[in-house]
Amino acid sequence: MKLTNTLTMKRKTGMTLLELTVVILVLLSLISILFIGARAWKKGSDRAANILNIRNVQQAVRAHANVRGLAIGDACPSSDIIGTGKYLNSVSSPVPGTITYTPGSTVPAMGTLYLGAAYATSDDESTYGPTPGSYTEW
Repeated sequence: MKLTNTLTMKRKTGMTLLELTVVILVLLSLISILFIGARAWKKGSDRAANILNIRNVQQAVRAHANVRGLAIGDACPSSDIIGTGKYLNSVSSPVPGTITYTPGSTVPAMGTLYLGAAYATSDDESTYGPTPGSYTEW
């Protein structure tokens, strides 16, 4: 009976093709999850920027109406609110081509928005727009 001498056998180090394939698949899965999370984060960020634009214009209109003593329904052109040296320098869409802003012309009643936002599709409105009823005290 001959016993093999394990001390003289050389072990090959490294990864097999199967192990390498598994590692690559795991890395690709993690990267795809990262991209999905980044897309959701970007949409949330754009939605917050849109709501802040609408809210900031609303606050500027209320401040302008209070300073000038304007009542609900009085003329309030956007040139008095938005521009260099005014309440807001500019208002731009966080998602160009998806959201178009249209300012009002009078001081709105409570719960009515001065800055209208037109969305490219109804999905965009539910994705980027403020929740109805969330601005009743603006």
